[in-house]
Amino acid sequence: MTLKEKAAAFLELHTPGNPVILPTVWDAWSAKLVQDAGFSALTVGSHPLADSLGKDDHEGMEFTDVLGRIREITATVDIPVSVDIESGYGVKPSELIDGLLEAGAVGLNIEDTVHREGGRLRAPQEHADLVGELRQAADAAGVRFVVNARTDVFMRPETGSPEERLESALTRLRLATEAGADVLYPVGRHDAATQRTLTSELSLPINAIGIPDKDTRAEHAELGVARVSFGPFFQIALAAEANRLLQPWK
Repeated sequence: MTLKEKAAAFLELHTPGNPVILPTVWDAWSAKLVQDAGFSALTVGSHPLADSLGKDDHEGMEFTDVLGRIREITATVDIPVSVDIESGYGVKPSELIDGLLEAGAVGLNIEDTVHREGGRLRAPQEHADLVGELRQAADAAGVRFVVNARTDVFMRPETGSPEERLESALTRLRLATEAGADVLYPVGRHDAATQRTLTSELSLPINAIGIPDKDTRAEHAELGVARVSFGPFFQIALAAEANRLLQPWK
């Protein structure tokens, strides 16, 4: 498939109540593992990718580090690849889109925590404006690049009570919707009531985080989720199994 075809096919996979499962990978080996297991798309997570490079998450990598690994992954698998680009590595939106397309990716996550500025949280409209610039850059490139707008407010207790954080997330993600996002990612582990509020009150497909050895696809489907990714938890589960296998050999 061409990049245009991959991007269109990737977007079509996002169906509320019938979620696409995107195992989160970090290198060509893990990407091929996922493709060979029969999954239709995947995402590259910043945390496991940084770990695989011996660097820190929260933009301990540079965008060039990310692109190098994405090229290796897309040279190995044929399925659509989306990339967690954290808060953008201080790179212009047009350069982010151009770099990812050149590397063969067709989607991204963009979060509202600015790691290179002390971990501050972008203002709601500020983040929406960034989403809008990414959308414009993708449209100018002629590819329906899938923009997944993430908010970290649920992970930031200093921003208010659980109820206040839910309202803040809804506000931020509605602005991102208006700016041209394709998918919304209120990152965090939510109780069923909160997840149902998010999927029912927001108009775009919702990305939820899953723990591969604890959650089920059916649980997320019942809550109206359209996309499930694993964050660092797939790598963590594999590391635990590797430790189990290695322990008797010590």
